[in-house]
Amino acid sequence: MQRFNGRATKKAARIVVLATLAAALTEPSLAQTDRADRDHRTARTIVVCLPDRKLAVMEDGDVIATFPVAVGAIASPSPTGEFQIVSRVSHPTYYRPGTVIPSGKDNPVGTRWLGLSQKGYGIHGTNAPRSVGHAASHGCIRLRNRDMERLFTMVRVGDAVQIRGERDEETAQIFGGEGDPDEAATSAADQLGGR
Repeated sequence: MQRFNGRATKKAARIVVLATLAAALTEPSLAQTDRADRDHRTARTIVVCLPDRKLAVMEDGDVIATFPVAVGAIASPSPTGEFQIVSRVSHPTYYRPGTVIPSGKDNPVGTRWLGLSQKGYGIHGTNAPRSVGHAASHGCIRLRNRDMERLFTMVRVGDAVQIRGERDEETAQIFGGEGDPDEAATSAADQLGGR
Protein backbone atom coordinates (compact mmCIF):
# COMPACT_ATOMS: atom_id res chain seq x y z
CA MET A 1 0.00 0.00 0.00
CA GLN A 2 2.86 2.39 0.80
CA ARG A 3 4.34 1.84 -2.62
CA PHE A 4 1.05 2.58 -4.33
CA ASN A 5 0.69 5.81 -2.35
CA GLY A 6 4.26 6.76 -3.32
CA ARG A 7 3.53 6.17 -7.00
CA ALA A 8 0.25 8.02 -6.71
CA THR A 9 2.01 10.91 -4.98
CA LYS A 10 4.72 11.07 -7.68
CA LYS A 11 2.08 10.87 -10.40
CA ALA A 12 0.05 13.63 -8.73
CA ALA A 13 3.20 15.74 -8.38
CA ARG A 14 3.96 15.29 -12.09
CA ILE A 15 0.39 16.31 -12.97
CA VAL A 16 0.70 19.41 -10.80
CA VAL A 17 4.04 20.28 -12.43
CA LEU A 18 2.60 19.75 -15.92
CA ALA A 19 -0.51 21.78 -15.09
CA THR A 20 1.63 24.58 -13.66
CA LEU A 21 3.87 24.50 -16.72
CA ALA A 22 0.87 24.56 -19.06
CA ALA A 23 -0.63 27.50 -17.16
CA ALA A 24 2.69 29.34 -17.26
CA LEU A 25 2.96 28.81 -21.00
CA THR A 26 -0.59 29.95 -21.76
CA GLU A 27 -0.65 32.86 -19.29
CA PRO A 28 1.88 35.01 -21.19
CA SER A 29 -0.02 34.44 -24.42
CA LEU A 30 -3.23 35.54 -22.71
CA ALA A 31 -1.42 38.58 -21.33
CA GLN A 32 -0.04 39.30 -24.80
CA THR A 33 -3.55 38.97 -26.24
CA ASP A 34 -4.90 41.42 -23.64
CA ARG A 35 -2.01 43.79 -24.36
CA ALA A 36 -2.60 43.41 -28.11
CA ASP A 37 -6.28 44.25 -27.63
CA ARG A 38 -5.32 47.37 -25.66
CA ASP A 39 -2.67 48.29 -28.23
CA HIS A 40 -5.20 47.98 -31.06
CA ARG A 41 -7.79 50.12 -29.31
CA THR A 42 -8.49 53.19 -31.35
CA ALA A 43 -6.54 56.11 -29.99
CA ARG A 44 -8.68 58.56 -28.09
CA THR A 45 -8.42 62.32 -28.04
CA ILE A 46 -9.26 64.60 -25.16
CA VAL A 47 -10.59 67.98 -26.28
CA VAL A 48 -10.71 70.77 -23.71
CA CYS A 49 -12.53 73.99 -24.55
CA LEU A 50 -11.31 76.68 -22.15
CA PRO A 51 -14.20 79.14 -22.74
CA ASP A 52 -16.76 76.34 -22.23
CA ARG A 53 -14.82 74.90 -19.28
CA LYS A 54 -15.57 71.43 -20.55
CA LEU A 55 -13.60 68.35 -21.55
CA ALA A 56 -14.68 65.69 -24.06
CA VAL A 57 -13.25 62.26 -24.75
CA MET A 58 -13.40 61.50 -28.48
CA GLU A 59 -13.03 58.21 -30.33
CA ASP A 60 -13.32 57.95 -34.11
CA GLY A 61 -14.86 61.43 -34.21
CA ASP A 62 -17.58 60.55 -31.69
CA VAL A 63 -17.94 62.04 -28.22
CA ILE A 64 -17.93 59.18 -25.71
CA ALA A 65 -17.94 61.32 -22.53
CA THR A 66 -17.93 64.95 -21.40
CA PHE A 67 -16.99 66.49 -18.08
CA PRO A 68 -17.06 69.99 -16.55
CA VAL A 69 -13.59 71.29 -15.68
CA ALA A 70 -11.75 74.12 -13.97
CA VAL A 71 -9.17 75.85 -16.15
CA GLY A 72 -6.26 78.20 -15.52
CA ALA A 73 -6.93 81.48 -13.77
CA ILE A 74 -6.19 84.75 -15.57
CA ALA A 75 -2.86 85.02 -13.71
CA SER A 76 -1.92 81.43 -14.58
CA PRO A 77 -3.70 80.45 -17.83
CA SER A 78 -3.89 76.92 -19.18
CA PRO A 79 -1.61 76.24 -22.13
CA THR A 80 -3.27 75.84 -25.51
CA GLY A 81 -2.29 73.54 -28.33
CA GLU A 82 -1.70 69.87 -29.04
CA PHE A 83 -0.25 67.64 -26.32
CA GLN A 84 -0.04 63.97 -25.39
CA ILE A 85 -0.62 62.09 -22.18
CA VAL A 86 2.85 61.07 -20.98
CA SER A 87 2.06 59.68 -17.52
CA ARG A 88 -0.79 58.26 -15.46
CA VAL A 89 -0.62 58.27 -11.66
CA SER A 90 -3.14 56.95 -9.13
CA HIS A 91 -3.07 58.61 -5.71
CA PRO A 92 -0.36 61.12 -6.68
CA THR A 93 1.85 63.06 -4.31
CA TYR A 94 1.79 66.83 -4.85
CA TYR A 95 5.18 68.50 -5.21
CA ARG A 96 5.88 72.22 -5.32
CA PRO A 97 9.03 74.02 -4.18
CA GLY A 98 8.95 73.79 -0.40
CA THR A 99 5.76 71.71 -0.35
CA VAL A 100 5.10 67.98 -0.48
CA ILE A 101 1.55 66.74 0.11
CA PRO A 102 1.00 62.97 0.10
CA SER A 103 -2.10 61.45 -1.47
CA GLY A 104 -5.22 61.98 0.60
CA LYS A 105 -8.04 64.44 1.15
CA ASP A 106 -5.74 67.48 1.38
CA ASN A 107 -3.94 66.78 -1.89
CA PRO A 108 -4.70 69.57 -4.41
CA VAL A 109 -4.35 67.22 -7.42
CA GLY A 110 -6.93 64.79 -6.07
CA THR A 111 -6.91 61.06 -6.66
CA ARG A 112 -5.58 60.83 -10.24
CA TRP A 113 -3.03 62.64 -12.43
CA LEU A 114 -2.60 62.56 -16.21
CA GLY A 115 0.68 64.27 -17.05
CA LEU A 116 0.87 66.18 -20.32
CA SER A 117 3.78 66.50 -22.72
CA GLN A 118 4.16 70.14 -21.62
CA LYS A 119 6.17 69.77 -18.42
CA GLY A 120 4.40 70.79 -15.23
CA TYR A 121 0.89 70.59 -16.68
CA GLY A 122 -1.70 67.90 -16.38
CA ILE A 123 -5.30 66.88 -16.04
CA HIS A 124 -6.14 65.94 -12.47
CA GLY A 125 -8.68 65.67 -9.70
CA THR A 126 -9.02 68.25 -6.96
CA ASN A 127 -9.59 68.79 -3.26
CA ALA A 128 -11.61 71.91 -4.20
CA PRO A 129 -14.55 70.54 -6.23
CA ARG A 130 -16.35 73.90 -6.15
CA SER A 131 -13.61 75.31 -8.40
CA VAL A 132 -14.86 73.14 -11.28
CA GLY A 133 -16.59 75.34 -13.85
CA HIS A 134 -14.34 78.31 -13.09
CA ALA A 135 -10.99 79.76 -14.20
CA ALA A 136 -9.29 78.83 -10.94
CA SER A 137 -6.27 76.56 -11.44
CA HIS A 138 -2.56 77.26 -11.85
CA GLY A 139 -2.90 76.21 -15.49
CA CYS A 140 -3.84 72.55 -15.16
CA ILE A 141 -7.23 71.13 -16.07
CA ARG A 142 -9.15 70.05 -12.94
CA LEU A 143 -12.07 67.65 -12.63
CA ARG A 144 -14.07 66.48 -9.64
CA ASN A 145 -12.37 63.35 -8.30
CA ARG A 146 -15.21 61.00 -9.31
CA ASP A 147 -15.10 62.39 -12.88
CA MET A 148 -11.31 62.19 -12.95
CA GLU A 149 -11.40 58.56 -11.84
CA ARG A 150 -13.78 57.77 -14.69
CA LEU A 151 -11.67 59.70 -17.22
CA PHE A 152 -8.54 57.91 -15.98
CA THR A 153 -10.02 54.54 -17.03
CA MET A 154 -10.83 55.84 -20.51
CA VAL A 155 -7.44 57.09 -21.68
CA ARG A 156 -3.86 55.88 -21.79
CA VAL A 157 -0.34 57.17 -22.29
CA GLY A 158 0.06 58.37 -25.88
CA ASP A 159 -3.52 59.59 -26.32
CA ALA A 160 -3.78 63.13 -27.73
CA VAL A 161 -4.95 66.17 -25.78
CA GLN A 162 -6.14 69.32 -27.55
CA ILE A 163 -6.61 72.38 -25.37
CA ARG A 164 -8.52 75.07 -27.24
CA GLY A 165 -8.44 78.68 -26.12
CA GLU A 166 -11.26 79.73 -28.44
CA ARG A 167 -14.69 78.43 -29.22
CA ASP A 168 -15.03 77.44 -32.87
CA GLU A 169 -17.39 75.37 -35.02
CA GLU A 170 -15.77 72.10 -33.94
CA THR A 171 -16.01 72.85 -30.22
CA ALA A 172 -19.59 74.05 -30.75
CA GLN A 173 -20.39 70.66 -32.33
CA ILE A 174 -18.70 68.79 -29.50
CA PHE A 175 -20.09 70.80 -26.58
CA GLY A 176 -23.26 72.27 -28.12
CA GLY A 177 -24.32 75.82 -28.85
CA GLU A 178 -23.56 78.26 -31.59
CA GLY A 179 -20.18 78.19 -33.27
CA ASP A 180 -19.66 81.81 -34.32
CA PRO A 181 -15.83 82.15 -34.53
CA ASP A 182 -15.89 85.99 -34.14
CA GLU A 183 -18.03 85.77 -31.04
CA ALA A 184 -15.87 82.93 -29.72
CA ALA A 185 -12.67 84.96 -30.15
CA THR A 186 -14.21 87.93 -28.32
CA SER A 187 -15.48 85.66 -25.55
CA ALA A 188 -12.09 83.97 -25.15
CA ALA A 189 -10.27 87.32 -25.00
CA ASP A 190 -12.72 88.61 -22.39
CA GLN A 191 -12.27 85.50 -20.26
CA LEU A 192 -8.49 85.63 -20.52
CA GLY A 193 -8.31 89.30 -19.64
CA GLY A 194 -7.36 90.36 -23.17
CA ARG A 195 -4.50 87.87 -23.51
